[in-house]
Amino acid sequence: MNPPGVIIFHSPPSTGRYIGSPSICILPGGEYVASHDLFGPASAEYETPVVKVYRSADKGVSWVQTAELKGQFWSNLFVHHGALYMMGTDKHYGNLVIRRSADHGSNWTDRYLIREGRFHTAPVPVTVHKGRLWRGVEVATGPAEEWAAMLGASMFSADENADLLKASSWKHSNHLLDSTGWLEGNAVATRDGEMWNMLRVHRPDNKEQEHAAIIKVSEDGSTVAFDRFIPFPGGSKKFSIRYDAVSQLYWTIANYVPPAYRHIIQLDKVRNTQALCSSPDLLQWELREIVLQHTDHEKHGFGYVDWQFEGEDIIFLSRTTFDANSFHEANYLTFHRIPRFRTIDKLNAK
Repeated sequence: MNPPGVIIFHSPPSTGRYIGSPSICILPGGEYVASHDLFGPASAEYETPVVKVYRSADKGVSWVQTAELKGQFWSNLFVHHGALYMMGTDKHYGNLVIRRSADHGSNWTDRYLIREGRFHTAPVPVTVHKGRLWRGVEVATGPAEEWAAMLGASMFSADENADLLKASSWKHSNHLLDSTGWLEGNAVATRDGEMWNMLRVHRPDNKEQEHAAIIKVSEDGSTVAFDRFIPFPGGSKKFSIRYDAVSQLYWTIANYVPPAYRHIIQLDKVRNTQALCSSPDLLQWELREIVLQHTDHEKHGFGYVDWQFEGEDIIFLSRTTFDANSFHEANYLTFHRIPRFRTIDKLNAK
């Protein structure tokens, strides 16, 4: 049996190469571009990882691979001033790098170094706010065994008219550590004009309630300071937040944990459900609709969703695990659509 959605790429579990870091964006002409990397024991994620790029000219019905890039990992796509960019690391805990494509993702520049060091990230939003581009990135400060606790939350930003391929264009804030870990931060502009970094929170002992962390960013992007933790559905897994001016709400698609799994399973290991959620203020979040779900949480999962608004709809990619050895060993990249998302009523779910 095939997973739900349109299958863009399949990597059988036997290959030892699993699908990671799905990213999607919409080109100025309406075409979709998608990307993902490969991780796992047979990949080269610690040396020269690979990112595959695809394009769809028919609203996601069919996809064609347009490029394969070496030395790119944990990366997101975004469009700025008509050009397509890819920003991430050059390997697992690698340097922060960026590339650009002027022909819709078929041909790309070489990697340009933004910062040398050990960085962690994911396909998270690049947000334009007050004349600057903003993107959350984590600084790896310790050995891999300490995983989330050694990731320092920080913010990178650049003037919106700067040459994004130049390291000097990017400002890097200080970084903050948490005792158990936060990661995969979202650059989000508030209604009051502030810039926040909203992050996934790793709390392995919490089996009841998931949280997100809010870190406030100074207006010039030079400093970040912790503000608070808030209850957040799916907050122990990667999520992306975007603001919709039509509904005047913030939206996310997140790995919500149904009540049946709470108290008995570590919440960040429950990835069999993806839910559409909204908020008027980034603090109070409400469940709108279950958009993907499977009854088995051990060998099935829908993770690391990346998404975009498109008119009345939301389109998104999932790192999908279907009939694999573990929910983490994603074997499909799948495309999905939520029609008329603004008309979906709130669900009576806790």
